[in-house]
Amino acid sequence: MIRHAKISEITDILSITTACATHMIQKGIYQWNTHYPSEKVFIEDIARNELYLLVEGKLIIGMIVISTRMDAEYAEVSWKTPNQHNIYIHRLAVHPDHQGKGYAQQLMDYAETYAKENKYTSVRLDTFSQNPRNQRFYKARGYQQLETIYYPKQSEHPFYCFELVW
Repeated sequence: MIRHAKISEITDILSITTACATHMIQKGIYQWNTHYPSEKVFIEDIARNELYLLVEGKLIIGMIVISTRMDAEYAEVSWKTPNQHNIYIHRLAVHPDHQGKGYAQQLMDYAETYAKENKYTSVRLDTFSQNPRNQRFYKARGYQQLETIYYPKQSEHPFYCFELVW
């Protein structure tokens, strides 16, 4: 089941992102660190009702942020569609113990279905340039790779912007 996150689940949410960060670091991918993702950003996601959790029973398997708010870093990107009615995906994460089982696909299916049903023009996101697995994942779903952006507090390496247009 996919549902909105609750503030009472913040500890579990942070435990998943910490496990994901550790897992990526073990693979030489320095995408997440002590600055990101933070408790503050998840509290803001929950307050805006944009953080969704994939839950089996009482166990949180993964999460995704589905937002209509464009981050400042995206402002100069030459997107395929106008900056008017778009969905932005952030902080997609599946606990490492549950990766490789299609859960990330389920979360993205949910986000894309939500976008289509609500007549959004496109789905936009970014992924770390040093994470080829994520790049393949989005390309296989039909996303087009666009420009690069930087998050200096996260990495010296760029992030690639992607957009899915129907």
